[in-house]
Amino acid sequence: MFDVITIGSATLDVFVESDSANIVSVNSLKKKTEFMSFPYGAKVEIDGFSRNIGGGGINTAANFANLGLKTTTVIKLGNDEIAPVIKEKMKRDGVDISNVIQSKDNLTGFSIILVSFQGDRTVLAHRGANASISEDEIDFNVFKQAKWLYVAPLAGDTNKLLDKIADFAGKNGINLAINAGSTAIKKGEKYFNNILKTAKIVVMNKEEASMLTKIQVRPDTKDEKFSQKEIHPDVVTMLKKLHCREDSIAVITDGKYGVYCYDGKNFYHAPEFAAKVVSTLGAGDAFSSTFVAAIQNFGSDVVKALAYASVNAAAVIEKFGAQEGFLTFEQIKKRLLEHPEYEVKIVKCD
Repeated sequence: MFDVITIGSATLDVFVESDSANIVSVNSLKKKTEFMSFPYGAKVEIDGFSRNIGGGGINTAANFANLGLKTTTVIKLGNDEIAPVIKEKMKRDGVDISNVIQSKDNLTGFSIILVSFQGDRTVLAHRGANASISEDEIDFNVFKQAKWLYVAPLAGDTNKLLDKIADFAGKNGINLAINAGSTAIKKGEKYFNNILKTAKIVVMNKEEASMLTKIQVRPDTKDEKFSQKEIHPDVVTMLKKLHCREDSIAVITDGKYGVYCYDGKNFYHAPEFAAKVVSTLGAGDAFSSTFVAAIQNFGSDVVKALAYASVNAAAVIEKFGAQEGFLTFEQIKKRLLEHPEYEVKIVKCD
């Protein structure tokens, strides 16, 4: 019996940090876009370099295991020298690897992460074997042994399995948590609503939620009534649309502005937990998996789950690598006690 089974990607992440990177802002009538740039044709010095194992399926599995949950993962590795390294890393992390799929034809996923002096990053990703998990490669009977199925963003053709996984979870009474990526969301609201009706917990960033719900957040900074609230009224509407079943929890992350949540009864706002930003890669995986683990461990205490998830995400962004900063529940509790000023609020929304 597993507490959680994660489904997602596995990659070798190479971090490249250069203080020579420029952040260029391009403004248009409707939006502002920022780009990381280097001098064209130049040889650029690297100020920092590291290699780590990453990917949503592995990151979340390692975090669940670190938090004390019995965990296995469904990922697909390539036919190369990276695959055994990833397997050994997972075993050291306490993750069961009996459901890892091995490809004969593809390479393991690979990413180059360009880190700016601001701590944010641009990712160059080769999906590799991650994009080719097929239905017949998954032992769905194993899912029946789990309390939770956690679906991380899926790559390429693997996205075709999302509705099948959701349908299986619903028919077999398995708690489903989804942190869907933009590829699945682009399939449209009608497709995704069928999945939302099955999910117990759904986590998206604000851009993904806007893409799915077709709601744009209006700039209401001059609205005094809104300035006294923690949740923008357009985000409230998004949360209501993402909340598709009575006992579900919808979560929207918003970077430095924190996290918004709705459980059908209350709206919540969790501010960003203070951290020295080194790299933001993996913060989303840490937050969403810690939130699910806390709901499993402490019952449906949303305030506590949001606080614990925010602390663990903050710990991850203080380190290079998506798994380097993971904390245990006891370490998270200690950090919260050291910061009594941190507060997750229940917000009244009209």
